[in-house]
Amino acid sequence: MVVDPSVVAKLGRRDKLSATDTLAAALGGTVTIEDEPVEITVGGAAAEFADRLRSASRPHELPEPAGLIATLRPYQRRGVAWLSEMVKIGLGGVLADDMGLGKTIQLIALHLHRLEQATGPTLVVCPASLVGNWQREVAKFAPSLKVHRYHGPQRSLKDVGRSDIVLTTYGILRRDCDQLAQQHWGILVADEAQQVKNPYSSTAKALRRIPADARIAMTGTPVENRMTELWALLDWTTPGLLGSLETFRRTIAIPVERDRDELTTERFARLLSPFLLRRRKEDPEIAPELPPKTETDHPVTLSSEQAGLYRAVVEEILESIERAEGMARRGLVLKLLTALKQICNHPAQYLRQPGPLLGRSGKLELFEELVSAITDAGDSTLVFTQYVVMGQLLMTRLAEMGIPAQFLQGSLSLRARSEMVDKFQAGEFPVFIVSLKAGGIGLNLTRATHVVHYDRWWNPAVENQASDRAWRIGQDRPVQIHRLISDGTIEDRIATVLSQKQALAEAVVSGGEAWLTELSTAELGDLVRLGGEDS
Repeated sequence: MVVDPSVVAKLGRRDKLSATDTLAAALGGTVTIEDEPVEITVGGAAAEFADRLRSASRPHELPEPAGLIATLRPYQRRGVAWLSEMVKIGLGGVLADDMGLGKTIQLIALHLHRLEQATGPTLVVCPASLVGNWQREVAKFAPSLKVHRYHGPQRSLKDVGRSDIVLTTYGILRRDCDQLAQQHWGILVADEAQQVKNPYSSTAKALRRIPADARIAMTGTPVENRMTELWALLDWTTPGLLGSLETFRRTIAIPVERDRDELTTERFARLLSPFLLRRRKEDPEIAPELPPKTETDHPVTLSSEQAGLYRAVVEEILESIERAEGMARRGLVLKLLTALKQICNHPAQYLRQPGPLLGRSGKLELFEELVSAITDAGDSTLVFTQYVVMGQLLMTRLAEMGIPAQFLQGSLSLRARSEMVDKFQAGEFPVFIVSLKAGGIGLNLTRATHVVHYDRWWNPAVENQASDRAWRIGQDRPVQIHRLISDGTIEDRIATVLSQKQALAEAVVSGGEAWLTELSTAELGDLVRLGGEDS
């Protein structure tokens, strides 16, 4: 290692670097001393190892393994080659392909490639809603493999063999961490790994306790909100690579996110590239593989009942907000936002009424027209709402219209969810209503050619994940995304913010709705009042 003499004095007690620091220096060309990046040159074994890592991330392909009943696309073969090399090295990595590009089949192919060298079974930890999907995918693409569902009251690891795949959930991981940690795993996979973006959560702590030769994080959104989420993923797959969280914040996250420091961004990209593989649907090598996607915003007019409720709630709660402070004020702002979104959906949702439903909501009227036209054309529709109550009201209205539908929500058992997905994919019912939190990630719902967002989720990454349940590899027809937006309301203004004002859109993404709680009462009033009304 060669260091410029002018910075030797800064070394102080850092006359030795850890192996991880040395590797990071070899990849990024810098080492952080007293919170300052110092350019260095690394030679010897560390430089050779860094070269091996770089070569692993360069485009090359592995052929389909024996036992895989599928033909991988070229970018998937490259993904399997990268995963195989990272596992061989023992470092793991983050497979961050866009939602719908086939991350699951790449992991199945990796497992098949590793059968002869496997030192233990593969453990896949995923959200409860995805256990059935993993089981179906393995049965479809690798029927020779033995799959164990470590879930339910009779769960056990006693019959697990070295070449098997074990599926479990994040909830079971937290409860059974001691039992799972007694088994040595060849590969540990965290699917939808953004679930553990908080490194201090009980789930993240449990995941770190499971011993494995290599760890792989799978996520379509490596950074949903802040760069520290990326630190959490990489500190699990490759502990120590990015230093401590506090050091990462000071030396990388703040310069990149806040200061837009190009040099720091470039250095971080060099360090990161061998450990994270991300392909986008827009990439030239992938775009031809997918059918076109059309996105449409549908403005709807509030009914007179909705408009009256909307004005009354704005006036009442804004007056209370004006007098409140601190946490009480923030709570009132969030109460206002929730109330207004529910009124925009349907007065019956806000008033907690079972009905009547007809003639009271402009949004519901447009929804009826849209779904009727889609169903009459013989197509299938996914409908996302963030509210269970609204999902139930939509089910009621569709039943009145004679349109078969089912509702996937968080309270359903894994078996019920799995059966519902299978029936929808088989065309047994045309409209599938899905609670955004219960089914917005991981599911393959390519039967649908239309996706309706009945209400807006003000984090674009979450909305995109939901839309990509239908627009993904395996879809061979064009997909249309429909967003229903109440004209002149907060829904309308937030939609404008997200599409036109990127800087503020980032604030929305980074804090969900929290940024709204910090607005002045006047600013909040401008945002929530009905269009054309003065304060």
